[in-house]
Amino acid sequence: MHRAARTFLIVIIAGVILFGQRWYSYVTNKTSPYDEAGMELNSAMPLPIRKWGCDKLHETFTNALPPNGCRAEDGKSWM
Repeated sequence: MHRAARTFLIVIIAGVILFGQRWYSYVTNKTSPYDEAGMELNSAMPLPIRKWGCDKLHETFTNALPPNGCRAEDGKSWM
């Protein structure tokens, strides 16, 4: 039982690291704010983390329309 709990914890930590790294590389990328996997990961983040990610994307892609997860209520401006 103890070994199973430890294995489960290791898998959870590895998943957080993997998805966290993928999300971070999306919000700091220089090619496109419209990567589907990145948009989904960013949309799933808690609001303060998602806001920070959207701010980073907006700094890089100032003239682009915001991707899903970064749109304000009007649908055309950044959150």
